[in-house]
Order: sequence, then structure tokens, then C-alpha cells
Amino acid sequence: MICQKFILRSFESSNFFKYAIIKRCKTQILTENEPNEKQTHFGFQTINESEKSQKVHKVFQDVARNYDKMNDAMSFGIHRIWKDIFMMRLAPTKNTKLLDVAGGTGDIAFRFLNYMKHSNCEECHVVVSDINENMLKVGKQRSEDLKYNPKLISWQQADAESLPFKDNSFNAYTIAFGLRNVTHIEKALEEAYRVLQPGGRFMCLEFSQLNNSTLQWFYDQYSFQVIPTLGHIIAGQWHAYQYLVESIRKFPNQEKLLELVQQTGFQDITYENLSMGIVAIHSGFKL
Repeated sequence: MICQKFILRSFESSNFFKYAIIKRCKTQILTENEPNEKQTHFGFQTINESEKSQKVHKVFQDVARNYDKMNDAMSFGIHRIWKDIFMMRLAPTKNTKLLDVAGGTGDIAFRFLNYMKHSNCEECHVVVSDINENMLKVGKQRSEDLKYNPKLISWQQADAESLPFKDNSFNAYTIAFGLRNVTHIEKALEEAYRVLQPGGRFMCLEFSQLNNSTLQWFYDQYSFQVIPTLGHIIAGQWHAYQYLVESIRKFPNQEKLLELVQQTGFQDITYENLSMGIVAIHSGFKL
């Protein structure tokens, strides 16, 4: 209404003022019509929520082929130990039906199958779910190369925030180094709770915060100075690994994540620091 009055008055003004008034009103109208979209972070950038999944998708689309090689380089191979401990803490049984979310290249799923190799795996099965088709392609090829039984493992492209599985479908849910990449952590946790059977276990392996400020400083120097450089040399992806480092810093610490898991409805929640808190394992049960 105010702009309408300004526009009517502009016809009585000089060309300069006509232009200025109309430009001002155009900006006001466009601003008023813009939806107030919620903001989120993509590394240290602030972006609209609707943009994040696409940006994260591109990161993993670009790094998929060298993802496992970079994991070895960045962590000096220690990620393998973290994942071994993660699987030992899960301690699956012969009847475990596992959903491994953001499991693209199969690291957790293969550890599950290796763990079950000497057990009577009557009904055990793992579904590897990932939003990125390139990551799944790498995982499927690795599975074929390593000759895992295709009856025990299946692959599903899916969004962690909107899983295509029925309620109470699995008795174990794992997500390793994937939760920090979702747009809404709470939605991903709610989906985990939904697809788990009563008595089912949620487990998350994720980067966290060191419990020593001096070590944290040295770790930050390594993370921000060395890891993107390694990404550039090994995978030709400096920006992708800069994002991955930044995403670690934006992710909730151990206590905050514990609270989020608890708020979802999980019980008997614990966390365990590995390597002095560089990563942490969170665990909870749907009771």
C-alpha cells in the first residue's frame, strides 16, 4: 500500500526520483514475497536449508572414487581401527538385521560380514543405504571384488532423513561419519528410531572434540592445513576436503549429540571416546 502511494507520487516527480522510487518499491515487493527459508551450515558457510543436500551430494559425488584412499591418508590408517572397535561394540548376532546408513563404500557392512563369518548366520543381513549413487557404485564393486555373499548384503539409495523402509524393520542401525552431513540431524535420528524394532540398537561413529585443548590446537592445524592439501594431491579435490574438515568443527560435541539422541526417545545412551575424542561412538536402544 505504501509503495502504491510512492508510485503514484513518482509520476509527479522528475525522472531521477521516478526511477529511485520504483526501484525501491520493486526491492521491497521482492523481499516481501521471498519465503523466510531457514538457514543451515555447509562447513563454515551459511546457506538455505534447501541447498545443503545438493551441495553435500556434489562433494561425495566428486570424492567417491578416492574416498577410501583418502580415509587412509588422512587418518594414517587409524580409521580402520576405529571401525573395527565400532563393530566389536555392536557385537552382532546370527539374527542381526543391520541397516548401515551413509554406508556407501561398504566399510561398516564388510566388517559386519567379516564379524559374522565364523557364526551361524541364520537370518543376518545388512542393507547399505546411501544418498549418493557414486558411493554405492564403489561399494557394490568392492563387494563383488571381495566376493561377499550377495544374499547377505543389499544396497539402497536413500536419504537418511526419509528412509524408504517400514517401521520396525531392523534390530541394528549404524551410521559412521555420515550424521554430520545431513541437513537435519533430528530428522535422521527420528528415522533411525522409526525403522528400529523395539530392543533395537542405534550406533553412531562420528568425529567429535578432543578433551585436551593443546592437542585440539595441533589437530586443528593438521586438519585445516594438511587434509585439504592431501585432498588436492590424491583426489584433486581441495574444496571438498576443506568442507569435510569444516563440517567436523560445526558438528555437535559428545554431550550435545547425546542429548539429541536422548530427545529422540532412545534409552540407555552412552558414548565412548576413541583417540582422546577425535572420534566418539554413541549408542542407544529403542526400548
